[in-house]
This record gives sequence, C-alpha cells and structure tokens, in this order.
Amino acid sequence: MSEQKSEVESPFSLKQAFEGKFVIGGAVNEHHISSEADNLLLTQHYNTLTPENMMKWEEIHPTPTQFSFARPDDLVSFAELNNMQVVGHTLVWHSQTPDWVFHREDGSRKSREELLLLMKNHIDTVAGRYKNRLYGWDVVNEAFNEDGSLRQSLWYEIIGEDFIEKAFEYAHEAAPKAKLYYNDYNLFKPAKREGVVSLVKRLQSKGIKIDGVGMQAHYSLEHPDLKEVEDSIKAFSLLGVDVMLTELDISVLPFPDENNMGADVGLSIALQDEFNPYSDSLPSNIQKELADRYQSLFAIVNRHSDKISRVTFWGLHDGHSWRNDWPMPGRKDYPLLFGHDKGLKDFARQLPFAEDK
Repeated sequence: MSEQKSEVESPFSLKQAFEGKFVIGGAVNEHHISSEADNLLLTQHYNTLTPENMMKWEEIHPTPTQFSFARPDDLVSFAELNNMQVVGHTLVWHSQTPDWVFHREDGSRKSREELLLLMKNHIDTVAGRYKNRLYGWDVVNEAFNEDGSLRQSLWYEIIGEDFIEKAFEYAHEAAPKAKLYYNDYNLFKPAKREGVVSLVKRLQSKGIKIDGVGMQAHYSLEHPDLKEVEDSIKAFSLLGVDVMLTELDISVLPFPDENNMGADVGLSIALQDEFNPYSDSLPSNIQKELADRYQSLFAIVNRHSDKISRVTFWGLHDGHSWRNDWPMPGRKDYPLLFGHDKGLKDFARQLPFAEDK
C-alpha cells in the first residue's frame, strides 16, 4: 500500500513571494487594527504599514495644545508585535492641516518665525514620540505643481521655498535613525519629475538627509503611460536614494475630469450614473483589463527591484478604498488586490513573477 503525503500546502503570501525584492504593504486605519479578519490579511501578506489618516496633522494635532496619540500608538504596537515596518504619513502637507496652524486667532497670517517654530514643535513631538520605533517618515507630501514648480501653499507663502529643507532638518533631529522621504503624485510627468530631482539634489548639496522618493501610484486602466513611470524610477534611482511606489491603486472607472487626474483630495463632483458603471459587480472583461494592467506595472517593478525598496497599496481591500468616493462620492471601484469580499484576487498571485510579454 503506497504512502500518501499529508503535507499541507502553506497559504500564499505576498510578502513571502516578493521576499528579496522589496517590502510590500498597505495603508491602514484603526478598524483594520481592531478587526480580526483584517489582522489576518495584514500579517499574512504585508511587512510594512502606512497610517492612512491617523498621523496627518488634523488627526494627530487637532488643536494647539492637543495631541491625539491613542490610535497611532495602537498601530505602532501592532506593527512591533508582528515584526512589521511603519512609515509615518505625513509631517508637512498643505491639506488636512488645521487653519490655526497658519493663522492667529484674529485671522491674520502667522509670521515665518512663528510657523517654523510650530513646525519644529510638531515634528519634535510627533516624530520624537516614535523615535527608534518607526522605520521612516513621509516628511513632506505633495509640495509640487504639475509643471515642476513649488505649490503655492501656505507653507510656501509664509516660510518660503526652504520650508522643505527645514522640515527634513527637523525630522532628522527628532528621529535620527528614521528614513526620510519626499512623497508626491503624478511623478511620472517629466516636468514634475524634474522638479523633485532638483529638490533632492539641492538637499543633498546642503548635506540635508533625504533617503528616498515616494511615487504615489494612483493609476487607472489607461493612465499613465507606464514608460513614463519607468523613466521616473530610473531618474530617481540615479540620485542614490530609495525609490518607492506608494499609495498604489488602479481604478477601473472612467474619470469625470481628465484635466484634474491625480490625487487632489479637494476635488469633488456630483455622482453621475455614467461614471459609476459597475455598481453591482465587475464584468470579466474589465477584470482582465485590471489584471493585465497590474501585470504590466509589476513587470516594470520586478525589473527594477534593485532600485525599489517598497511597494505600498493605498488601502487593504476594495471595500474601504478612497477610490470609491473620489472624486465622485458614491461610486463603486475595484482598485486593489483584495476585493470587496476581502478575498485575494486570482491575478495577484502572479504579480511577483510578472514579466514583459
């Protein structure tokens, strides 16, 4: 009588499949940390986490005298318990920052000196609290326009263009062992790419620590041209810094305003049925387009795995993705590797081995 094997095949794991190439993870919120089902997905598949909103200024420092650390503390503890990296997001950003940061009680703008002091206090307090516990920080987020010029944010208007330099200096002082990153969307665009290349060179020339560039990857089935994405990976890697795909998701929905594609969270358009075609389910032909698009992107990522240190998806599963409601609240999208049922999509298993066809 022949002996039968009783070995149980180990479950598929994204982090194990990409081991030796780069770490892989997702953006999470407090519900993922408290949900047993989501915990299982996180620990099985990811080895790096990014807080979706809980470390943004309006959440973690809502009033001049109040810091809210309970949720970030829980996230960091969860990550430490499960041997996962955490990349803090984000210290300086024009959006989701309370008005009191920039204005006095009488409505007048604060001075350069006042704002720099406040920035330093915020970074010292937040980054300093997690000193030696967080792997890295998105120090400055989305500071450039599409043409490569600096965004006319209140940070820029009050402090001047050196606000970025100051933020990186303060972050290094507060958390000297942490990796420090610049993060932005549409960095595949040549002009915007060059603006960030110039920024990195300027920081490096002044001896200011910058460890990497995060390329936000809020893409769609047809946009952008992946050749431009690859060109940016190459350009940033030549600077001697880490390159990361951050905030990765691929929307299957038609975009209602082609002139404003990107990730401007302030954009909001009233719901229209023509831009919400898959409210019940995703047709098989569109599912195949999504699979092919991911395959094409990961063929590039795998080819340049010596340059890429991290790939982070913006969300855990389709059910909680911001893509469902941006820029048109009420839509149903399918942009991530885990579906609305939290199940791993079949094509995801092939991504670690994706090659150019």
